Amino acid sequence: MSKVLYSVENHIALVTVNRPEVLNCFDYETLEQLNDIVGQIGLDSDVRAVIFTGAGEKAFSAGADLKERKTLSEQEVRRNVKAIRDVFNAIADLPQPTIAAVNGYAFGGGFELILACDFSIAVPEAKVGLTETSWAIIPGAGGTQRLPRLIGEMRAKELIFTAKKLTAEEALDLGILTKVVNDGDVVGASKSFAEEMLKNGPIALRQAKYAISNGMNVDLQTGLRIESKAYELTIPTEDRLEALHAFSEKRKPVFKGK
Repeated sequence: MSKVLYSVENHIALVTVNRPEVLNCFDYETLEQLNDIVGQIGLDSDVRAVIFTGAGEKAFSAGADLKERKTLSEQEVRRNVKAIRDVFNAIADLPQPTIAAVNGYAFGGGFELILACDFSIAVPEAKVGLTETSWAIIPGAGGTQRLPRLIGEMRAKELIFTAKKLTAEEALDLGILTKVVNDGDVVGASKSFAEEMLKNGPIALRQAKYAISNGMNVDLQTGLRIESKAYELTIPTEDRLEALHAFSEKRKPVFKGK
């Protein structure tokens, strides 16, 4: 049985970590499968949004597989840490909008997967936290860098240094989660959210993400130049002309990603 499930429907990819019996923890094989799928998604122009979730109703992902870690040499631990860091960086670099559908616990690497996504939607029962310091290690898949950029340095230090576990509402208040859904269908809510974005030009979505992501950590003038180059790529597209024709004809545009 595959440890990571993958499907595409109506231009929305759904990626599911499929190890509910161990709270969807990441062992090396899972990371390899996830990396292969993420590589496919990045090259697939038919995919216009991506949802990441966990199998079952208890956990999004509880992070690294500690039972596996107990059996690994130091060199193998370094291999695993590099693998999870690399795949989360690849997720953060995906050109499509990404959504974490948080269906339960998200600790350690599970929380870092959330941070690698553009948006996160959670069930009320979800709990999240970078709990690595309680295991005498630190977040190693982007947590020490992405969390302070999201919520500020002081708050991030507080959560990492104390290994605090947040409720969904606490995470929402801090700006870690985009929204909390009460009906429990977090994947359905994520698909609805994705569909709102997909009403717009797919090339424009990719270029807007590129401009924002690459402009965040540079000075304003460099960021404006990045925006200008991203805008230039939308001008010769068929979708831009289709939007103008649709406006004049008083109809909804039909975008083809061209």
